[in-house]
Order: sequence, then structure tokens, then C-alpha cells
Amino acid sequence: MSLKLLRTPLSAVLIACLGTAFAAHADVVIGVAGPFTGPNATYGDQYWHGASQAAADINAAGGIKGQKITLVQGDDACEPKQAVAVANRLVDENHVAAVVGHFCSSSTMPASAVYDEAGIIAITPGSTNPQITERGQTAMFRMCGRDDQQGLVAGNYIIDKLKAKKVAIIHDKDTYGQGLADATKAQLNSRGVKEVMYEGLSRGEKDFNALVTKIRSADPDVVYFGGCHPEAGPLVRQMREQGVKATFFSGDCIVTADMVTAAGGPQYTNGVLMTFGKDPRQIPDGKAVIEKFRAAKFEPEGYTLYSYASVQALAAAFNAVGVDSAKASAWLKSHPVSTVMGQKTWDSKGDLKVSDYVVYQWDDQGKYHEVP
Repeated sequence: MSLKLLRTPLSAVLIACLGTAFAAHADVVIGVAGPFTGPNATYGDQYWHGASQAAADINAAGGIKGQKITLVQGDDACEPKQAVAVANRLVDENHVAAVVGHFCSSSTMPASAVYDEAGIIAITPGSTNPQITERGQTAMFRMCGRDDQQGLVAGNYIIDKLKAKKVAIIHDKDTYGQGLADATKAQLNSRGVKEVMYEGLSRGEKDFNALVTKIRSADPDVVYFGGCHPEAGPLVRQMREQGVKATFFSGDCIVTADMVTAAGGPQYTNGVLMTFGKDPRQIPDGKAVIEKFRAAKFEPEGYTLYSYASVQALAAAFNAVGVDSAKASAWLKSHPVSTVMGQKTWDSKGDLKVSDYVVYQWDDQGKYHEVP
């Protein structure tokens, strides 16, 4: 797959500082895989900006044992079959030493099998389905938490803070969305709250009025949605248009300003809750990097800094033991890494030892803020 640069202010700057250098010094090739087209392309954009800035900064500091990092992009559009094709191209044609990706868990699962067979280390900035690190793969890592951790936080908040008695659970039938909905459902059930409704919708749909009619009939206090912003936005808008005032709660796949756009404006997203990690933009370790992004007119929201930190982790391991996936994997499981998101450590499965999920609320200006 050819290298595709997103035409944004930051990438325009990076062309000058990375492009020609990469052509001359294609030394350590790292794939960046995710949805660069399709309804979830905003997350691919975040991945690419984060990885590109990290590569530029690491290269400026000497690279990996004196070698430059080259990034190649793999667009899976959050489609599992396309993700497998991307993974095979990265391995067979681009000869990557490592992969940062994928985004949708339904893409990461099959793609990671390709990387595992090829003996290539991979780290996902944003895939949260627990099974990704539960299959015995020795070189699969996360820079994020897991849905069972996220669902625990959401379920407890719904009961302890919102005091909800009636919860409707909706999911998008996808590996991530349904997995997250089920994790939240499990926590609610364990604490004695039985859902009044459990329904699936299909990714790509925009007309949810029939579903909203069912939700209205169930009269829930909270509607929990496992899925991403392309469906969450229209769903919450149509709920409000039909007079459903229940609190709308979702997960880390609506952590983008595109959520507001998809809903039709902040008047529809005002009050929406979501779980996500502690905002990395508030962590002092990343201040200088954040200023670089903002100077380039790019706001490093969502998974931007998760992607940056993923490249940092790979570079730290390769600098310590050489460009060897098996050795790098073993090293990461026994050494902390300083990143723009603070110090990170991993367990034997490749999961972070510390998960930092918190709850955010969208306001009437289309911004989200952490809530107690």
C-alpha cells in the first residue's frame, strides 16, 4: 500500500521534515493502521497525526539506534476483511518492523493474527475488546484500557451517581460496541439493576425512529449505547426529537468533535456522558508536544496522544534491545516507558497495568469535560 498523507496543516509541515528523510533513510518501518476513510476516519486522522509527530520528534533526537523511523499508512476503514488485507500488505510489501493499530476491535482481532504469525509487534492505541489480549499472542499490546474496565466505571456511575433504576442498553452489533454494552450490562446486573431493554442496531444506519419509539415505551432513566459517533449522534438527536429525555451514556468511540456534528449540533449532545481515559492533554508530560500540535492548527483530541505514546513505546523497546519484535515484547513487559501520557507499564498479556477510565460530559458549547 502506498504512503498516503492526510492533507492537514501538520502533515504539510511533516512532509518537509519527514518525507525526504524517509526516502533516503527507510530504516525502521512502522505501519499505522486504522480507518483513514469511511465514517470513522476521524480516528485514523488522530492516529496519523500522533504517530507522525512522534516519528518526527524521535528522529530529531537520533531515531532508533541512529536509524530513522519511516511510517506507512494502512487504511482498513474499520472493516475486518479490509483490515486483514492491510495487515498482509504491511507485512509482505512494506516489511514493517512494528504496527501501531488498528482502531476498531473488529479490525484489530483478525489483523493481529496476521502480525502474530509474522512475529511482528503491534500496539493498538484504541482497541478495547478484552479478547485482543486474551488469545495468547506474545507481541500484542494496548495503549488504552479494556471494555471490562470501562464497563465497570460506566455501570457504577449509572447506579451511584445517576441513581438510575431503568436502563435501556443499545449496541451496534460490532465487536467493540456490543462488547462494551455487554460489559456495562454485566456490571449493572451484578449490582442488581436489570436492563429494561437490550437491542442492536446496524452500523451505517441513520434512521432510528422505530428504535426510539421502543425506547420511549420503555421509559428508561438512562440509555446506554455501545458504539461509535456515526450512529450515536443520529440516535441521540432522534431521541430528543421524540421527547425522550433519558440521559444518554456511551463509551470512548464518541470522543471526537465529530460526535456533535453527527448529532446535528450541541443542543443534542448537551448532557451526553461518556467514558474515556484521563484526558492526556491535561498530563504535564505532554505539554511541549501538545503545543506543537496546536501551533500546527491541530487539536490533539481523542487518540492523538495515544498514538504518539504508542510510537514512543516501540522506539523505547527497539532502542533498548534492537529491532527485534520478540525481544522488544519481552522488554516492554518488564520495563516502564516514559510517554507523553506519563509512565506506562504492561502486564504479561500486553495490557496496561493501570487503567484510568473516568466519565466526561458534553456541554452546550460542544465540548466535553471530566465530571466527578
